[in-house]
Amino acid sequence: MAITIQEIKELREATAAGMGACKEALTATNGNMEEAIKYLREKGLAVAAKRVDKESKQGIIALAEAADKKTMALAEVNCETDFVAKTEAFIKFVDDAAKVALEGKDIEATLNDDYKMLLTKTGENVKIRRSERYVLEGAGVLSGYIHMGGKIGVLVELACEKADAAELADAAHMICLQIAANAPKYVNPEDVPQAEIDAELEIKLNALKEQKGKLPPEQALVGIKKGMAAKYCTQVCVTKQDYVADGEVTVEKYLDGVAKTVGAPITIKRFCRMQLGA
Repeated sequence: MAITIQEIKELREATAAGMGACKEALTATNGNMEEAIKYLREKGLAVAAKRVDKESKQGIIALAEAADKKTMALAEVNCETDFVAKTEAFIKFVDDAAKVALEGKDIEATLNDDYKMLLTKTGENVKIRRSERYVLEGAGVLSGYIHMGGKIGVLVELACEKADAAELADAAHMICLQIAANAPKYVNPEDVPQAEIDAELEIKLNALKEQKGKLPPEQALVGIKKGMAAKYCTQVCVTKQDYVADGEVTVEKYLDGVAKTVGAPITIKRFCRMQLGA
């Protein structure tokens, strides 16, 4: 049967697929609109299967938050090219993925039809990579931040009895900026696994031996190892890092200052940092 331009336009409006793909789908399904939509979705999955070996290192990390800011979520979706990552269809899908994550639902299962259509539209290997959801636990605040147009996403929870203090919300935002910029792995030194510290010390001591020809006596090594471990913690523990807005103090000291202002102790309860493709 002949496929009209109007039918093609109608299918295009319903799916955002290309004119050629819409014509192909309608022709294959004898003009049945519902079957044509299904055809396009299945075609999208077939395209993705053919491109499964293609690397998906581009994409977006999106943030969603509840109106009361007591629940926040991040979602990362990857694609092959930066061009696709900037398209309206891809951006909308990632935003929707973050909203689904905010509700505590499975992204792929909830957005299955939308995902299939996105594969059809983009023709790329699109991957729903990961998501993270924080629900405020006890007194405190949540804060979320997206950096570099979706290249980095951060969630932070601060614990404090003065949860309504504006200074606390500002501090949570600044900790987000800190984490985005300095990529810590842990909150405090006691959170760092001993095995990780031992591995770092081995690398440092081998380098020292290479430089000096031999290691100092065991008695001297005790202090050297302690100093090396402490220095490593200043790199990987957010509380021990230099505060990005004032290099004269650590993050820990910065929060102590805010705590005095609000009248209650502040602790970083947890954080999540997503970096695109990492």
